[in-house]
Amino acid sequence: MKKIKDLRPIKLENNQLHVINQLKLPQTTEWVRLSTYQEVARAIKEMVVRGAPLIGIVGAYGFAIGINQIYREQGNFSSAEDVLQTLKNTRPTAVNLFWALERVWRKFERAMADKKPPEEVIKMLFKEANKIELEDYHANRAIGGYGQVLLPEKARVLTHCNTGALATSGWGTALGVIRSAYEEGKDVLAYVDETRPYLQGARLTAWELQYEGIPHLLITDNSAGFLMKKGMVDAVIVGADRITGNGDVANKIGTYSLSVLAKEHGIPFYVAAPTSTFDLETLSGEEIPIEERSEDEVKTCGGCSIAPEGTKALNYSFDVTPASNITAIITEKGIISHVDRDHIEKFIKYRGV
Repeated sequence: MKKIKDLRPIKLENNQLHVINQLKLPQTTEWVRLSTYQEVARAIKEMVVRGAPLIGIVGAYGFAIGINQIYREQGNFSSAEDVLQTLKNTRPTAVNLFWALERVWRKFERAMADKKPPEEVIKMLFKEANKIELEDYHANRAIGGYGQVLLPEKARVLTHCNTGALATSGWGTALGVIRSAYEEGKDVLAYVDETRPYLQGARLTAWELQYEGIPHLLITDNSAGFLMKKGMVDAVIVGADRITGNGDVANKIGTYSLSVLAKEHGIPFYVAAPTSTFDLETLSGEEIPIEERSEDEVKTCGGCSIAPEGTKALNYSFDVTPASNITAIITEKGIISHVDRDHIEKFIKYRGV
């Protein structure tokens, strides 16, 4: 078994959150201190931190920081709902953010109903956020363990965006499967989609894989189909920002295209995500709010303009992959090998999710 370096993208010190600034990678590894809930919200919105599980964790810490902040400033918790709503309004698609915020909000409401002392309330919220972080890490390790079994001993795996330690509390989801396979001694080669326009693959996934010495090749997004046609890809593994009740998956823009290509070429298409990514109240992908970001992200690359002045652009940040294109969903509770509403509901019921 090979030893993997354990990369963690966040740390808490003196009730202040320190995060790796993902906008500066790969050139610089810069840690940013977030000491107010407004700073946390801005870091999520501006993608200083990103990745569905991680923004949930950071959001939970942000709520604890905010409750501590307003108590220090006002002597009460009257603005608690403002803190919650500010954090909820940062990014609309990834359900993990709302799941984590609802979890710390329920903890806050129970503490208030029980008339806990303010200092105890604040301590409880930081403890709950830390619990969410630790649960995510162990969930990722479990996802990696289940997922690596699906890969052959010699595996050429295509992945999209960044689903590694930088998108989670550590280890990762889809990239965590690749890590686990490598750790188990499998001969793994990762094809890394550059993932325009934000280049999370080129900037972040390649950086993580290089950091750990895992073999990889960076490819342009529009190379994937040709590699599949040439028989150079054994599996596609992606993450998820939201999984609906019928198994449709919202993920980084470009995921849907990969699923269509994989299906055409008979290549397994796996989604790796913790169960906190499931949104059973949303019945299908048609109901998922899709974030649309600034057109400037499309018209620039590395800070340089790449389009004629005055050009308009469309920049959807996510797309939706139908359940019918997905071979299996890998979770910390096990693998859903038939992706439809019936099997998801049975999985949720019998695995105690």
